[in-house]
Amino acid sequence: MTRGIAPQRLQSLTISVLSCVVGMVLGCAPATNQNLESNNNADPTAQPAGHFAIGRTPTPREITAWNIDIMPDGEGLPTGSGTVAEGRELYLAQCKNCHGLEGRGGPFDRLAGRLPEDAFPFDQDPLAKHTIGNYWPFSTTIFDYTRRAMPMDRPGSLEDNEVYALTAYLLFLNDFVGEEARIDRETLPTIVMPSRDRFIRDDRRGGPEIR
Repeated sequence: MTRGIAPQRLQSLTISVLSCVVGMVLGCAPATNQNLESNNNADPTAQPAGHFAIGRTPTPREITAWNIDIMPDGEGLPTGSGTVAEGRELYLAQCKNCHGLEGRGGPFDRLAGRLPEDAFPFDQDPLAKHTIGNYWPFSTTIFDYTRRAMPMDRPGSLEDNEVYALTAYLLFLNDFVGEEARIDRETLPTIVMPSRDRFIRDDRRGGPEIR
C-alpha cells in the first residue's frame, strides 16, 4: 500500500520550495543595515573596475603578432616568396586530408574550380559551391587567410615563404598562374580575380555612416 504525504507536511514542503524560488529570484541574501548604508554612501560617478574583471591588457608583442592584416592592394604583405612546386609539396603534406587532392574537396571546403565564363550565380543559387576561383574577390586574401588560420590544428605555424608557396599552388589550381610561377609581395596583388567587381567595398569611416 502506497502512503501519501500528509496534507500539513505537503503544505509545509510547498511553502519551503516557494520560499527558495523567491529567494533565488530576489538574490537570497537579506538586506541588512550595513548593506543599505553601503549602497547609500556609494559614489554615483564611480566607474566599474572592469567590464567583467577578467583578462588583461595585451602586450605590444601580442598585438603585433595579431596585427597581420593584408589589404586587397597588398599592403601588409611580408618579404619572401614561394613557387607552385613548393606549394604542391606543402599541400600534399598538410592540406590534402581536409581539402582533397588538388583542392577538389574533402571533409572541408573545396578550394579549386571555376565556372564557365566565370559566371557568378550565387545571388540566384545560394547552394552553389564557393571556391577560391569562382568566389574570392582578391588574391591577397588567400595569403591572409592561410597565414592566419591554417592548418586548422596549428593555425599561424606556417612560415611566410610557405604561405607564399601554398598561395601560388592554390592560384595554379584555379588557373590564375602557370606551373612555373613564383609569388611574392610584388606579383601577388597584380593577379586579378574574376569576382573582384562582384562585391561592394565597405568604405565607412569613423561611425555608422556609409558614403
